[in-house]
Amino acid sequence: MSGRLVLVRHGQSLANVHRRLDTRPPGAELTDLGRNQARSFASRLAAPPAILAHSVAHRARQTAEEIAGAMRLAALEVGGIHEVQVGELENRSDDEAIATFETVYQQWHEGNLDAPMPDGETGSEVLDRYVPAITQLRMRHLDDDAWHGDIVVVSHGAAIRLVSSVLAGVESSFALDHHLSNTEAVVLAPITDGRWSCVQWGSMTPPFYPEPDVNPVEDALRSADPMG
Repeated sequence: MSGRLVLVRHGQSLANVHRRLDTRPPGAELTDLGRNQARSFASRLAAPPAILAHSVAHRARQTAEEIAGAMRLAALEVGGIHEVQVGELENRSDDEAIATFETVYQQWHEGNLDAPMPDGETGSEVLDRYVPAITQLRMRHLDDDAWHGDIVVVSHGAAIRLVSSVLAGVESSFALDHHLSNTEAVVLAPITDGRWSCVQWGSMTPPFYPEPDVNPVEDALRSADPMG
């Protein structure tokens, strides 16, 4: 096993600019800045990925296309790895909606994965669609002793943080306190018995310590980008 899984958040979208909870595919497109962020991400890669994949959302596909163009690669669409579905909160940007989203999202990280977004998904439902897609990529490629190269998957901030925390056992308060900016990534390395190790979270590397006094709702209300 010589490759890693790089889960990168898409570039800035039009919905990000307006602080909207944009989760239902296909969703908003990238801004010009978002396209530049994608090309900058490609320039920072040490080597071209062996596989470049993306979710069904416009912003993820367009991010992958910019990376692909910069590195002369093809991009593959993968189902199941889109953003957390927020139901009745969709396209809202008011403080009440953002606080509701963050309150439920915090419950997921603290162990209550069956708490639902209003008329939306539970944490268990997110994991049930997302993890099999990642597992298939691992089984087909990363677990092959002859495989070389990373798999870069363009996905979405809230989903990436939840899935990475669960798969790699990253402490919940750390995951809640460390959002992902556009085109930041979580890097997972496959280890024995189907487990994963988190080797990078945004700009940070292990060890990932618990964070005291985590207040994700208050942080999101002050943030210009609550979905990261």
